[in-house]
Amino acid sequence: MDKGGGILSDIFAFNGSSNAGWSQPKPSLSFSQIKDTVPKSMLRSNPPAWPRASEPELVRHYTWLSRRNFGIDTGFYPLGSCTMKHNPRVNERIVNLPGIDRMHPLQPEHQIQGILSIFFEMQEMLAICSGMDQVTLQPVAGAQGEFTAMRCIQEFHRERGEGHRNKVIVPDSAHGTNPASASMCGYEIIEIPSGKDGRIDLDALQSVVGDDTAAMMITNPSTLGVFEPEIAKASEIVHSAGGQMYYDGANFNAIIGKTDPGMMGFDAVHYNLHKTFSQPHGGGGPGSGPIGVKAHLAKYLPTPLASRRKLNDSDAEGVGDGFWYSWVTPEKTIGKVQQWHGNAGAVVRCWAFYRRYGRELERMSEHAVLNANYLRYKIMNPDPEVASNIHAMPLDGAPTDFVMHEFTLSMIQL
Repeated sequence: MDKGGGILSDIFAFNGSSNAGWSQPKPSLSFSQIKDTVPKSMLRSNPPAWPRASEPELVRHYTWLSRRNFGIDTGFYPLGSCTMKHNPRVNERIVNLPGIDRMHPLQPEHQIQGILSIFFEMQEMLAICSGMDQVTLQPVAGAQGEFTAMRCIQEFHRERGEGHRNKVIVPDSAHGTNPASASMCGYEIIEIPSGKDGRIDLDALQSVVGDDTAAMMITNPSTLGVFEPEIAKASEIVHSAGGQMYYDGANFNAIIGKTDPGMMGFDAVHYNLHKTFSQPHGGGGPGSGPIGVKAHLAKYLPTPLASRRKLNDSDAEGVGDGFWYSWVTPEKTIGKVQQWHGNAGAVVRCWAFYRRYGRELERMSEHAVLNANYLRYKIMNPDPEVASNIHAMPLDGAPTDFVMHEFTLSMIQL
């Protein structure tokens, strides 16, 4: 036992009974045959430092190691401006099916029709719930999705001969990674202040748009949990100046089924599958930050996209739905933002979640908003016996009576 109560903290230094832990198969070659066949430089001069531990000792060791890691089964993970999800265990069963977890990125299309159909359906489902025309599952994180969307917008302006558009407008209530993602594309960031109600100041926005405006990046509702009722007017102002509207999907959970970014006038959006659609968040990943775009930006999306067509006679057997699935490359793609879809498991988990709850996603948003407002009220209006022991109350960061999926508090008075 080590000081922390763990078993075998250095298992390779453990040297128990000689007959414990492992058994060596009888060699098929004699030592003399090996010596004559294997180069001398490849022969060991000392025996390998294999640990000798019994099965119970090994089980205790790896159980101890697993408890040193943080995971969704052992703790609450609150990081992020969003609404975290329950991570259904059935998702783990689905993602570990042999036809899914044993895929290799270089397998031919006829061997990966199942996973391709899942990718295609996920693209379609995300496009529908956000009001976009095309979706890519390439980005592996929210911030990478932001960067990818801004690169598509950048190429859109360049092709139109408007490469001089070098400014991106970011409200002070926007998600914190927005200015960083735009800066990585070489854009200058123009920050505009919020009004007293915590919402966009349309006059401030009107004063900064111009011929050099590339885009505006914003999330709705904001990080304060405040919905922007005049977002369509903001979109109109930016579009009238020739800019594009980018929707940060960190807070998408608050509006699914009620409205969508497309209706608000957005041209591009990213989704956090590890927030909104049940992929476990935190604990080392992986994440998934797909982006959706309107038709005029679709040809710039990263490659590849999952596509489908009707089966022909020359096709091998598909997945039984009458379609053949394949990878396609957009006409003027910006390239890849990850080499392989190494986070395919995240897509599968979220596909399973969406397929199970798709018709009830609206309730998911309703419950998120209800929970946030209930908890906010309980904190700001404690029971009398609790209030009598509190010398000061936290400051409510939302200047509105009603919040969306989250709220902010300041403990400065405490």
